[in-house]
Amino acid sequence: MEEFRDKHYEEKVITIDRVSRTVKGGKRISFRALLIVGDKQSKVGIGIGKGAEVAIAIRKASTKAKKQMIEIKTNENGSIKKEVLAKLGSATILLKPAPEGTSIIAGGVVRAVAELAGIKNLVAKSYGTNNKINIAKAVLKGLIEAGENGNTN
Repeated sequence: MEEFRDKHYEEKVITIDRVSRTVKGGKRISFRALLIVGDKQSKVGIGIGKGAEVAIAIRKASTKAKKQMIEIKTNENGSIKKEVLAKLGSATILLKPAPEGTSIIAGGVVRAVAELAGIKNLVAKSYGTNNKINIAKAVLKGLIEAGENGNTN
């Protein structure tokens, strides 16, 4: 029998950062990983993990992302239901539904989240910060808003 826990989820590591803090004896180095997990159907989640080694940070991020997964509603042509402007911190994301065959026209983080959420057609523009964590969270917020009511503009 097939095990359903991790088999159908795809993971994409967006960024791994080396962070340090100053302690009495010098600097203590650790790693932070931003990871996106999705089933390419309708579920997607983002996770941030920190650890002394890269592998530990990725594993923690993966666990958090799977726990915080949300379901994204799409219309019949694999796009979002309505245009939405999502803001989180100084990250502003404009998400627009696109007709069949358009594909995903978006930058790195937005593209990764949309692909793993199972969105086939989308046009997106990111304004403000280049902070990948805030952009990923803003995209998730925008996708939730876009799927709340099926009204189209």
